[in-house]
Formats: sequence, C-alpha cells, structure tokens
Amino acid sequence: MRLLFVCTGNICRSPTAEAVARARIEALGLDWRVESAGTSGWHEGEPPDPRSQAAAAARGYSFDGLAARALTADDFTRFDHILAMDSGHHSHLHRLAPPGVSGRISRLMDWAPGVAMDDVPDPYYGTDAGFEDVLDLVEAGVDGLIAALRAQPGQASG
Repeated sequence: MRLLFVCTGNICRSPTAEAVARARIEALGLDWRVESAGTSGWHEGEPPDPRSQAAAAARGYSFDGLAARALTADDFTRFDHILAMDSGHHSHLHRLAPPGVSGRISRLMDWAPGVAMDDVPDPYYGTDAGFEDVLDLVEAGVDGLIAALRAQPGQASG
C-alpha cells in the first residue's frame, strides 16, 4: 500500500500526516509506503514548520528526514491513495489527475468516522493551538484510513 498526503506547501499538514501515518503503520508492522507533497513548490527542500515539529514531538512523532517537495505527475500513478488535507487540495488534485486515477483521491477527513469536519485547517498563520488541532484531526483521519484499508481483502497484513 502506498499513501501520499497532500497540502499546499508540504511544511505543516501533509508532513504531520506523513509522520503520524508512519508511526501508526510501523506500530502495526505493516509494509506500507508513506510520503507527503505540496501542491506548490514554494518550500521545496525545507524541513517541516518548527511548530508542526514541536507539536508532533510532544506526542512522540518524528519528522526526521522529511523535506518539502512538490507534487509530480508521477505521483498519480505511484500511489494507491492520494489524501488531500482540504477541499481546495481535493479539487486541485482532481483537476491535475490523469484519466482513471480520480478514484485514488480523497480528503483525509473522509476517513475519520465521527468527525464532523471535511478539512484539516491550515495552521500556518494561526497560533500554536492550531497545530495541536491539526494533530487531533490527522490522528483521527489516519486511524480511520488505516482501519478501512486493512479491512479490505488482502490488506490485513500489509
């Protein structure tokens, strides 16, 4: 299973989702590949936002080795699931997707049962509390995603 999380600059939301997913997948012993990307290359090569890193580290997640990168055309065929952080990214991904790939694209919050939010809000211009809120939403979405994918035939062990 190959998962790609996508936000705007790949420095806040999508690397947080990547870090959470990696930790959860590793804890389950699954052999899945996880990456993240941005719809833009504004922060290409930069590490995740320090506030994202601090919030995640407080919960035991690591951003080691993560650096921002832009979405590429190849990503649409290299990944089984492409998870948008918000509705704008979701629409953008559908516009860019080649024919036959749109079924691989969803919003992360589509996978969060019981959570009434469609989008993971961008914390970049807000306070530190926004980064905590992002983590809460990402954890719910990632946990729901993993549970749903593992329930599919042939996926229980990876």
